[in-house]
Amino acid sequence: MDFAPSERTRVIAERLERFMREEVLPAESVYTSQLAGGTDHRQWRQPAVMEQLKTRARDAGLWNLFLPDLEGGPGLSNVEYAPLAEIMGHSFIAPEVFNCSAPDTGNMEVLHRYGSAQQHEQWLEPLLRGDIRSGFAMTEPEVASSDATNMRATAMLEGDEIVLNGRKWWTTGLGHPHCRFVIFMGLSDPDAEPHQRHSMVICPLDAPGVHIERMLPVFHDYDEPSGHGELHFANVRLPASNVILGPGRGFEIAQGRLGPGRVHHCMRALGAAERALSLLCKRAQSRVAFGQPLIKLGGNADIVANLRMAIEQARLLTLKTAWTLDQYGPKAALSLISQIKVVVPSVAQQAAEAAIQIHGGAGLTDDFPLARLYAYARVLRLADGPDEVHRAVVAKLEAKAQLSTENHA
Repeated sequence: MDFAPSERTRVIAERLERFMREEVLPAESVYTSQLAGGTDHRQWRQPAVMEQLKTRARDAGLWNLFLPDLEGGPGLSNVEYAPLAEIMGHSFIAPEVFNCSAPDTGNMEVLHRYGSAQQHEQWLEPLLRGDIRSGFAMTEPEVASSDATNMRATAMLEGDEIVLNGRKWWTTGLGHPHCRFVIFMGLSDPDAEPHQRHSMVICPLDAPGVHIERMLPVFHDYDEPSGHGELHFANVRLPASNVILGPGRGFEIAQGRLGPGRVHHCMRALGAAERALSLLCKRAQSRVAFGQPLIKLGGNADIVANLRMAIEQARLLTLKTAWTLDQYGPKAALSLISQIKVVVPSVAQQAAEAAIQIHGGAGLTDDFPLARLYAYARVLRLADGPDEVHRAVVAKLEAKAQLSTENHA
């Protein structure tokens, strides 16, 4: 396994780090000042500085870096893109600047790999240009969505139409002023095999019967201007051509979507962990208490050392996952994908929490990004499946692998 950055990655990383340093990080406070505020997503607006940054990033060739396609992006592998995702993870606003933000990246990958020519023209191309945003409607409020086979929302074929009914929530990006559609996952054939019952459907937000019920706060914050929303689909009738790949192919698509997406999430989370550790060290060396810098008090030096080791280990595990995806595909990487989903958000949460503690009361305010970093990391321990589900996957696959080894001994 060779995790050394390729020459392409090194060149792009240098340009990306410079753009982050000179353009993105200085714009964070401007971005925040241009938000509308409030809980009503209908009043939210896209900060003007974001559109300015997007234009500059596109002109600089730092655009769609995630897409493994030379036509839409630089054509990087998962291993090549991973360090770039980590660089972007240093800032909450950075992924959108480079058109590399979730859930758009996952949706673009789905449409790129599985979408029809019509779906490419109508939905993928505007996403690739950064003209619109999108959401992914899978989780439901009435069932334990950690088991995706529990889904009750339906996507039933009726002649040349697909009819959507049900409720979805935690649809990230729903409040964004540029969000134009969601990919809806619903039950199409309850009598089929469990993983052949569901379909994915492109649903425009302005379709009759689509109702945004509310935006959901996370730790009392609405994550403006993207947010996370609850939707009600009431007899929403769409052309059957809006089905992606075909009826009953939802889980097949999901498996192709989640592998790279989790690598992206984890590398961005490592970038967030690095920023938290950097802020921690700066504060610990510059603040004096009881006659000594904080770094020399109590077990603070051990905390710094342990975080450095944990971040390095988590990064290596994530790069191994990316390499396995590139070499052998999602099926071979299943255990690794679940491993990083447990390990990395936990490390990022530890880094943010330790940094908050070192900053004292200031760490709880908006003077520093630490409270938001902590919330981000904590949310990741539930997003795309809770820790417990991923541990169960790892245990199941490990037991199977050990049994196979014994049988061949």
